[in-house]
Amino acid sequence: MAEVTGFFHAGITVRDMDQSLPFYRDGLGLPVHFDRILDGAYLPTVLGLDFTAIRAVYLTLPGGGFVELLEYRGLERLPAASRPCDFGAGHLCLYVQGIDDLVARLRQYGGKPRSDGPVDITSGPNAGARSVYLLDPDGYPVELFQKP
Repeated sequence: MAEVTGFFHAGITVRDMDQSLPFYRDGLGLPVHFDRILDGAYLPTVLGLDFTAIRAVYLTLPGGGFVELLEYRGLERLPAASRPCDFGAGHLCLYVQGIDDLVARLRQYGGKPRSDGPVDITSGPNAGARSVYLLDPDGYPVELFQKP
């Protein structure tokens, strides 16, 4: 039977791994599972791109799964800037505790909130929770969500 059986990872392409990794590892506190150069012959075929290698870092998410940071090498790369309302846009949402302190720490690692800071959710199924969208050093949106 064809079915989804679980979550593996969410991939985010970065411009400069050495600039982006501290945001996720040190700012969000996600431990590195592995950091390696991927140069498997199958990758250009799977991705439909002609590149020389990818530096891939997997960061472990509490509860299972990974955030996969990818830095492509050996081909032209362009920014994929978009607003949350633009089709094809995406974001990563993480449950957090201590949202105010976490936002302050992420600002030190290049995080830029889209609002002044965490926002209280006052209606709907998530009433009592708090949320904030931050842009990582490459402009990728990361939502932090603190349960009520």
